Amino acid sequence: MNHPMENPSWSWLSDWRIPSRHGAGKPIEEEILGQLREHGWVDRDVFAVHLALEEALVNAIIHGNGLCSTKWVSVDCKISSERLWIRIADEGTGFCPGNVPDPTDPENLERPCGRGIMLMRNFMSRVDYNAEGNCVEMEKHRAE
Repeated sequence: MNHPMENPSWSWLSDWRIPSRHGAGKPIEEEILGQLREHGWVDRDVFAVHLALEEALVNAIIHGNGLCSTKWVSVDCKISSERLWIRIADEGTGFCPGNVPDPTDPENLERPCGRGIMLMRNFMSRVDYNAEGNCVEMEKHRAE
């Protein structure tokens, strides 16, 4: 996984550690989306980040940590007027993104698997997973 270059243009940085329970990521989503708006990001980009962020948090809480009350999710975020970087890590065993079925394949159209990952990749500029598959990094470059 790539790490964001130490860039003096980051104007907002934050990190959180949240429990693995439904709704625990909502305050984080609200804070990040609010920061994007304060940095002048257009509604279309804020919407895209919202969808990808929500999906990544749900994946970490439900699929990664299995809603286990003793496991945590960590979220790191950096925002500038031009770029957003987010890393979300869970304490689960991980997964192999390449093994997730293609949701656009006709035989998978009725199955929910893989839709969230596809959505994240379509709405963000970059989505990468660590080797264990329990940490995702996402980047979004602001629309011109």
